[in-house]
Amino acid sequence: MIKKNVSVGQWLPADEMILGQFRKNLALRVKNKPKTELSPSVAALAVLINDTPIIRMNLTLAIEQAIEAGYELGYTNIEELMALINEVITTSIPFDKTYSVGVPLYALLQWPLRMTSGLALFRIDAFNQQLKLVLNDWCQFLNGPDSREYLNETPPSGWFSPDALEKMDMSEFICDPSLPYWGYSSWNDFFTRKFIPGARPVAGEGDSKIIVNACEAAPYNIQYDVQFQDQFWIKSQPYSLEDIFTASKCEWAKQFVGGSVFQAYLSQFNYHRWSAPVSGTIVDAYLVDGTYYSDADAQAMEPVGPLASQGYMSSVAARAVMIIQSEDPCVGKVACIFVGMAEISSCVIERCIGDCVEKGDELGYFQYGGSTYCLIFQPGIIQEFVPKPPFDDDQLLKLNSQLATAN
Repeated sequence: MIKKNVSVGQWLPADEMILGQFRKNLALRVKNKPKTELSPSVAALAVLINDTPIIRMNLTLAIEQAIEAGYELGYTNIEELMALINEVITTSIPFDKTYSVGVPLYALLQWPLRMTSGLALFRIDAFNQQLKLVLNDWCQFLNGPDSREYLNETPPSGWFSPDALEKMDMSEFICDPSLPYWGYSSWNDFFTRKFIPGARPVAGEGDSKIIVNACEAAPYNIQYDVQFQDQFWIKSQPYSLEDIFTASKCEWAKQFVGGSVFQAYLSQFNYHRWSAPVSGTIVDAYLVDGTYYSDADAQAMEPVGPLASQGYMSSVAARAVMIIQSEDPCVGKVACIFVGMAEISSCVIERCIGDCVEKGDELGYFQYGGSTYCLIFQPGIIQEFVPKPPFDDDQLLKLNSQLATAN
């Protein structure tokens, strides 16, 4: 049975027929181009796969299982998949009004990784480490001037075309339409564009009990009484604090047991920088290597997909962790977890341990890719969250708007 996609954050079209056609078109484009050598990172990924029996067998079987299930992948074997990955990481992202494919690598991998063999494959550390190098290569391309192909006003694929500007109000951002590429030096420079001063005023200035939203994002979940450790990959997606912070940082995890979590996700059209939710001192800040395309298993062991696996991904995906000791003892410590979903190229931390930050100060940013974030509060701190479930994809919480009130 062909499944629909979960279109969280507008990163993918929900219609699988559209995605199947995208993959077919990508394969045709590669076929019609002169054959070129694979980039070093993709070539190394191919070597790892072919030289590691467990990886090779799982990926081969996952591809076969997806094809047998009726999915149009655009490839039938590992060699063809490597050529398509190579094409993706050497190109930029066009705007598409109707059927945006904001995460093309995930679009290539989504059905094999959801097969039984794929669920195991995408949790193998060596495989993820090599995927990270592939994503770093793409990030390097997106940081360079050749990535600006679609930073223009030309319909239908230009990011400053009339249809694109309906999706994002560029008057809120620092840019110069009179300059080539509107003044952006690269795709990632555009993706991480900054608001003009005053575009997102900080709620509750002077009131330490008002906690603000750290990202421009849509609410995904609120959970109370979170546990130190949980079997987060089975049946549901509870928050497992030891896994979120990592075992080497379990002393932090212990301080948040019984506390509450707010989680939200970013669309490809959102602002992708992070701000401090409270004023205080940064007492820890670190990056965690993790998985990039691993899915959660939902009820009946049905894979639900990365864009709907956000609770699970907060424990296993590549992420930045920052902990702020509030200047108000009634607020305590606040943990900020910025998570890379799908093809996130990198999480960039801009602040150091010991830095004092004011509520609303910038902490860092996501480079290109899907993203979600959590704020974790110690027990007894939160009196009330402003957003109330049920949540939907159209609900957007502005950066620096009031998120919660502390007791």
